[in-house]
Amino acid sequence: MRRLAVLLLAIAPALASCGTGTVVGPLRIEISIHYSHYAPATISVPAGRPVTFVLRNEDPIDHEWIVGDAALHERHRTGTEEHHDARPTEVSIDALTTRETTVTFASPATLTFICHLPGHEAFGMVGTLTVTPSP
Repeated sequence: MRRLAVLLLAIAPALASCGTGTVVGPLRIEISIHYSHYAPATISVPAGRPVTFVLRNEDPIDHEWIVGDAALHERHRTGTEEHHDARPTEVSIDALTTRETTVTFASPATLTFICHLPGHEAFGMVGTLTVTPSP
């Protein structure tokens, strides 16, 4: 039985790929929101691979998770939409709920994720997402 377990662990990476050298299925990253802060606040993901973000709002107030470059965040600081559901990189998370969104970042970049509800960014609801070159 032990040999079988060791064998399965040894071949698991091969089973996860379909002969393409890439892992099948999205990468899952959980981000918790507590006391109006993201944890973790620094994330790294590979370009070209789907990533499912599990956003857990543990606060009794609503939040947002908006990912993008400086220009996108500047537009959101002046208010663009009351509620976000149309784009996978712009998600509203109601109080004490969990939302999931799947994103594939096409190329390497350094982006930020911010909650633009009044006062939240100033309070520190900011994180960094680094998209690295594909392996």
